[in-house]
Amino acid sequence: MKKFIETLVNIYKIEELRNRIGLTLSILLIYRLGAQIVLPGIDSVQLASLASRTDGGGLLGILNAFTGGAFANASIFALGIMPYISASIVVQLMGIAIPYLQKLQKEGESGRKTINQITRWLTIGICIVQAPAYLFGLSALGVPDSAFVIGKGPLFMFSSISILVTGTIFAMWLGEKITDKGIGNGISLLIMVGIIATLPLSFAQEFVSRVSENNGGLMMILIEMILWVVVILLSILLVLAVRQIPVQYARRTAGSSNDQAAVGSRQYIPLKLNASGVMPIIFAQALMFAPAYVGGLMGDSDVGVWMQANFSDIFGLWYNVVFALLIIIFTYFYTAITVPTNKMSDDLKRSGGFVPGIRPGNETSDFLDNVMSHITFPGSLFLAGLAVFPAIVVKLIGMQQGWALFYGGTSLLIMVGVAIDTIQQINSYLLNRHYDGLMKSGNNRKNAAQ
Repeated sequence: MKKFIETLVNIYKIEELRNRIGLTLSILLIYRLGAQIVLPGIDSVQLASLASRTDGGGLLGILNAFTGGAFANASIFALGIMPYISASIVVQLMGIAIPYLQKLQKEGESGRKTINQITRWLTIGICIVQAPAYLFGLSALGVPDSAFVIGKGPLFMFSSISILVTGTIFAMWLGEKITDKGIGNGISLLIMVGIIATLPLSFAQEFVSRVSENNGGLMMILIEMILWVVVILLSILLVLAVRQIPVQYARRTAGSSNDQAAVGSRQYIPLKLNASGVMPIIFAQALMFAPAYVGGLMGDSDVGVWMQANFSDIFGLWYNVVFALLIIIFTYFYTAITVPTNKMSDDLKRSGGFVPGIRPGNETSDFLDNVMSHITFPGSLFLAGLAVFPAIVVKLIGMQQGWALFYGGTSLLIMVGVAIDTIQQINSYLLNRHYDGLMKSGNNRKNAAQ
């Protein structure tokens, strides 16, 4: 505890780091305040039914968690930052097939700026589609017509759509400001703070369920907290686990004008066990709404009824079996398109590096691809297991669905990944000033400097 307090003092001593953290916290506060501002023309008192529909699991619960409750509040940030995430994924996937985007990716900083601009315009397009869908869907989600004070005429629709689109663009701008002038990845921090905002209420509901209803009592709460810590530690291992591929770089040092000796320096290529992050879960989750929809189109047929019954519940058996299989498939797919082993091999060859025992060029590319295939399999199984773990704890120990969502899946991985990334950035500032960092390596750096 003493070292932790000393680390906080060291953080305060670095003016640039102190200002960046202060700016980041201020922007996050602005985002959270905006999530509480209801759209003009909607009576916030009559949104109780919408809040009850988004409470707990299901698609609505996930959307509400990602927006930090803004979805259930009919807030100006109701769409959250997810349209920007969707646009980023679409642009990234399009970069595989469209030569123009491939060219931009190779142009360095200027190309990156152009891609970012394309992503922003695509975000606006997605918002223009999602905003009216959200407004029209409020009635279907239980919001009474009396909640719309001025009705749902053209004036209300135009103003609300404009506000929702502007809210998402403003949230995107806030995220970019955090990335440029704050600490950590801004977009990821906005998502994480939205997820964390729903955590206290979910835990309170679980606590009341266990204690008030005599459903395990405080001992069960203690067991759940220990289990939660274990799951978080396993998630950290999944995020940080890498396979180090040794690489030899040949360099020449002149001993004299007529004598030169070749000296090799060994480094490593870190291949991540989970190179795809949370993307396979997001892709699989998007597809998992299709079976229930198809079942609804089939009507009262036996197959239609079975599909609706088994794929409408995100904590059901068949839902999670198919969900896990899709995650494994998408992990291989996304890893294949985001880890360019051919480019890694070419870059290694141009820089004079080679993997010991492997010829540069195609053999190195095949070797790296083979290693990625081998480590992706356990990584995909681990990721699939983590994604379906909330359903396991709901069925086995009767955990509240809202609290169970923090035991795995996208929410937990985002929180762990963003926390690690932010701590690493803070750590780099501390280590550059020869202070003890937030990680174990801080002491090593300080002792080395002495």
